Amino acid sequence: MGIGEFRTKTARSVTLGMRRSPDVSPRRLSDISPQLRQLKYLVVDESIKEDLKSSRSVEDISTASVGLTSIEERILRITGYYGYQPWSAVYSRDEHPRESLAPAEAQAPAATEGGRRMTRCCIKLSAVQVRKICWGVAVMLCVCSTWAGSTQLAKFTFKRFDAPFTLTWFATNWNILFFPLYYVGHLYKSTEKQTPKQKYRECCRFFGEDGLTVKIFFMKVAPFGILWTLTNYLYLIALRKINTTDVSTLFCCNKAFVFLLSWIVLRDRFMGVRIVAAILAIAGIVMMTYADGFHSHSVIGIALVVASASMSALYKVLFKLILGSAKFGEAALFLSLLGGVNFVFISFVPVILYFTKLEYFGPFDAIPWGNLCGVSILLLTFNILVNFGIAITYPTLISLGIMLSVPANAVADHYTSKISFNSVRVIAVLIISLGFLLLLLPEEWDEWIIKLMTRLKVRKKEDLPEGSAEAGQGLNWTRRARSSMSNFAH
Repeated sequence: MGIGEFRTKTARSVTLGMRRSPDVSPRRLSDISPQLRQLKYLVVDESIKEDLKSSRSVEDISTASVGLTSIEERILRITGYYGYQPWSAVYSRDEHPRESLAPAEAQAPAATEGGRRMTRCCIKLSAVQVRKICWGVAVMLCVCSTWAGSTQLAKFTFKRFDAPFTLTWFATNWNILFFPLYYVGHLYKSTEKQTPKQKYRECCRFFGEDGLTVKIFFMKVAPFGILWTLTNYLYLIALRKINTTDVSTLFCCNKAFVFLLSWIVLRDRFMGVRIVAAILAIAGIVMMTYADGFHSHSVIGIALVVASASMSALYKVLFKLILGSAKFGEAALFLSLLGGVNFVFISFVPVILYFTKLEYFGPFDAIPWGNLCGVSILLLTFNILVNFGIAITYPTLISLGIMLSVPANAVADHYTSKISFNSVRVIAVLIISLGFLLLLLPEEWDEWIIKLMTRLKVRKKEDLPEGSAEAGQGLNWTRRARSSMSNFAH
């Protein structure tokens, strides 16, 4: 059975079934006539045709008349005919009158079913979003309370235990509990249980194919342990110089430093609004310094907090540059290793500080162990929420919890210390907070605003004909106009 016999039979189906876009090149079948002449003498045997039925790449040519791909359409696909759309539906001559007779009847069931699916999807999506927002509010309040609580308790502890580095070392040792806590959660939630050794080996793949070797430990883990200890030590020693409100406010500048370092080191996308946020952060630092009159203790304290925020930003950018992104188990193992680095390699520093009396805290019986454990537990909880809270909520809400610690510390300082909230300090706090909020904007924020403004304009245009049509209804038009204006005001 030759292909030439099918040309007259399939010409009508090809003409009706194949659609061409109006904006494509005018290439036609006459351009590929040599190929068609060569295929005229091609004969497909019956036995071969039976084998072709089971093939996924070739269709049975005998079904071309009932809407399947014809031989000429296949030629167009192979030769690259511009405008050929294999996804377009093939209609016969008898199908078009049926569509034109009752389009509403044909489209109504599909529209109803599509509307139901869309409604179910929207309801499901909104329910997930509401649940994540509820969890986010809870996590945000917990982040705010743990960060502000640890800051206030550390400030209170220094009245009896004036040893910031020892407190930093003691609190960092609690990071060892990250991986055990994660493994307990794995046993509780996962259906496929793994032994601690299996889970450890699985998480060690984060460091490479060879896992955690001695070389990788000293090159990719130990430096981050030092940065972690320096960040917390500078933060705590700054609490000895200035109040907790200024410390928590200035530490929020670390987000601006992260953006600047990411832009320089990681070649992240340039965003003008984040440059403005970084400028606001720097201006807030200068105004915070001016608020106390450039005294030596305040300048040193502000410099220590800025250094702590810089170390925190350097830690985050280097982690992304060297290690990339980590899963929850890998992050838990990494934080536990930081606690191990602190315990093994930095334990000699508090001993030296104690015997040299640089951080002398009296006999061990006089140490406020309750305060030390309280600060450590609060910091551990804070780090758990910050690093693993994204599993149940949005990262933006977690970051807002850190910013909310500023007013929480301000309220605590108002009742516990003699702090003067002059106009310069208040403006500095507001400027830094504004810069922090600008840094929380997503990268596509400008596109979202444009889409929102476009939708508002479309709605406004749709409402105009309704208002003009009801212009002659007197009092009813006035009431309707007032209600619409009140809706816009809200």
